[in-house]
Amino acid sequence: MLHGSLAGVQNERMFDWNDLRYFLAVADEGSTLAAGRALGVSQTTVSRRIAALEEALGWPLFERLATGYSLTDAGRELIDYARRAAEHADALASAASARIRSASGTVRITVEEVYSVTVLAPIIRELREVHPGIRIDLDTTGEVRNLAVGEADVAIRSCVTPDDPNIVGRRLFRDNFGFYCSKEYADANGVPAAPAELGKHALIAGGGGGIERAYDRWLASKGLMDAVVLHTGSATGLLSAVKSGAGIAALPCIVAEREPDLMRCYPQATDNKSYLWLLTHERLRRTPRVRAVIDFLYTRLRKLAV
Repeated sequence: MLHGSLAGVQNERMFDWNDLRYFLAVADEGSTLAAGRALGVSQTTVSRRIAALEEALGWPLFERLATGYSLTDAGRELIDYARRAAEHADALASAASARIRSASGTVRITVEEVYSVTVLAPIIRELREVHPGIRIDLDTTGEVRNLAVGEADVAIRSCVTPDDPNIVGRRLFRDNFGFYCSKEYADANGVPAAPAELGKHALIAGGGGGIERAYDRWLASKGLMDAVVLHTGSATGLLSAVKSGAGIAALPCIVAEREPDLMRCYPQATDNKSYLWLLTHERLRRTPRVRAVIDFLYTRLRKLAV
């Protein structure tokens, strides 16, 4: 029997628990090739992980035969332990998943209003269907909420990278902006074919909050402020003004590309180096309700990348 000897080996060496699934797959399938197919990995990966497990345990688990892999005495003795370990691991994963699904409480999300009323609204509806115990509190003011002091739980924010090491998150996609106008405006005035032609058109500026700061700074850097005929204090006002035919404005591509009445003036996006991020504070990242919301939003928003 191996019990006494294995105890001594395990005190000296630690194996990778993930290697147990390779052990079980080869035992069940009879070869590393078949096990690789079952696991969706290469035969080489299976062989390497089996070798690593055998080295860590200090016992050969399989006899390599021309007809395939056959369990050794050590392998036969350890197989039941491996199956029970795998069952417990699956149970743990299921319990963790169930805990997230049953998450409850309020999650405060800070986000620019234009994202909230366009792309985010249907996603929040879906989230509520999946997580009925979670209440969403949307903060769409132009203020930059401080996650570190608890002014919000989750932020959907445009930045290059978070500037606070205690703020963690998941990067969604580049926060591209493009110049858009309504089809009515295009029919009446034509459209600029390149950035150099923007000054010949009626431009709409503003947008409120971070959008306004970045957009107006860009317009000023290009000498285009004299072409501005309308300034709005919110991003939804900017979107509405463009849809009304009042002029041309830079809008988030993720928003504007989903407006059937709008058209992009030219393919080139503004030189925005920022990304859209899902952010939270380190102390909240494993809180079930916060994790459930971030995971759900990430999956849905990533599909909207343009």
